[in-house]
Amino acid sequence: MIIQDNTEPDNNEYPPEVGACYSHGLKKLSKYFIDFLLIFIVMIAFGIPTYIISWIQGYGEPLNFAWALFGWVYGFLVTGPLEYGVAFAYLKAARGEKPEVKDLTKVLENYWNIIIATILFGVIVFIGFILFIIPGIYFLCKLAFVRYLVIDEKMEALTAIQESWKMTNGHALTIFVMGLLAIPIFIAGILLFGIGVIFSTMWVEAAFASLYHAASSRVKSPAIPAV
Repeated sequence: MIIQDNTEPDNNEYPPEVGACYSHGLKKLSKYFIDFLLIFIVMIAFGIPTYIISWIQGYGEPLNFAWALFGWVYGFLVTGPLEYGVAFAYLKAARGEKPEVKDLTKVLENYWNIIIATILFGVIVFIGFILFIIPGIYFLCKLAFVRYLVIDEKMEALTAIQESWKMTNGHALTIFVMGLLAIPIFIAGILLFGIGVIFSTMWVEAAFASLYHAASSRVKSPAIPAV
């Protein structure tokens, strides 16, 4: 009996560069589009409570403190951590593994470190923007790998921040340029009747997961020095 493996061979044959990562991300998005769309729909479903509260506030309707607090807590404890699960699904695809909706439950394996990492990430970036805009952008780039390290490697929050800071050495400019490139990609998605935003969001997410995969593969498998 032949056993089929859903994992395709991926020997990290692309460099951690802007064009290569966006190209690799697009390839994986094309291959697993339906899977990513299902994940997107599930995330929309989980976000309904916060969407309703935001919609009410957008129309100027007064909300009592309890509802406003509920919206913030729900976003912080539920939809926020689930974004880490989404990142894990895209990382699986970058590795050549089939992403699944159940990947969202990966957050339960390291939930409190995800919460702590979110807080520390926000505080560090906030301080950077208070100092000036440039330090804030730099901190964003240096901490770009935190969510992958926490969800995939199950690192403690502080350890993930320290490791991301080291891993992004030599990649900060790449991360910055990829972030800039995401802007016209999102604009193009909006111009396509707004529906294209879904595809744009998926593509950017897949590209950043591809960057982490390429960078982490080089860390785990350094080149063997010549004798």
